[in-house]
Amino acid sequence: MNRRAIHAIAKKDLWSITSNVQIFLPIIIVPLILLVLLPAGLLIAARYFDLSQTTNMEPILNMFAQLPEGSLKVTLDSFGDVNKQMIFLFINYFFAPLFLLVPIMAASLVAANSFAGEKERRTLESLLFAPVDIFSLFFGKVLAAFILAMALAIGGFVLFGLVVNVLAYPLFNQLIFPEPNWWVLIFFVSPALSFLTILFNIFVSAKVKGFQEANQMSVFIVLPIIGLVLSQVTGALFLDSLVLWIIGLVALLVALIVLWRMLKHFDRNKLFESQIF
Repeated sequence: MNRRAIHAIAKKDLWSITSNVQIFLPIIIVPLILLVLLPAGLLIAARYFDLSQTTNMEPILNMFAQLPEGSLKVTLDSFGDVNKQMIFLFINYFFAPLFLLVPIMAASLVAANSFAGEKERRTLESLLFAPVDIFSLFFGKVLAAFILAMALAIGGFVLFGLVVNVLAYPLFNQLIFPEPNWWVLIFFVSPALSFLTILFNIFVSAKVKGFQEANQMSVFIVLPIIGLVLSQVTGALFLDSLVLWIIGLVALLVALIVLWRMLKHFDRNKLFESQIF
């Protein structure tokens, strides 16, 4: 593999994404909604309303009674206020799967554009004829998507933390974010899931004719994240550090298997045929 070629391809892909408003605008808007407007709205509302009295909160209130003995229960009991307990849980646990949508969405869009976008712009043929081995081409595409996904994940984490701690401090008189599960989420689960998402979408992107078709397939990656959101709300699954380690390990294992399979079958001639047919 050629490192200079990998970096050049990654740089070219990042430039094509950031200069394309149709692709880049959702990458910016969605994190602002999920990581700024939603937590800000929740914390501002908590100053004026008792969240425990709103509708459909019974499953969450039941969860409080069923929490096992441990550091989380001790922390929640120390607040002595159901409203504060709910805010703490929402911020540190219920927002965790929502946060995962940010790097996964970015990874999906960039990876879906990797080869499908080249086909639409009629640049794939010249790229395939360039003196670059196929694996350098592949890893350059992967690197571009991974860099952007992780930049959004870390940037979103910092932004989310600032919004939460600034608005929550007057209520708690202390910083309430992040809990230990967020460090696992940021530095292990997000990279593992983003890597898996990138591989899946690059594989699809190499097969289909255009970006929109490739991007539609990303729903298969997003659906499990929606399931995690619902599991949090219903109390069926609690995203503590242990659960997140398991999710990250499974995602990483699946990603490595997919990578191994892709490297065995990634072929310049097949990519060229997909450009023609």
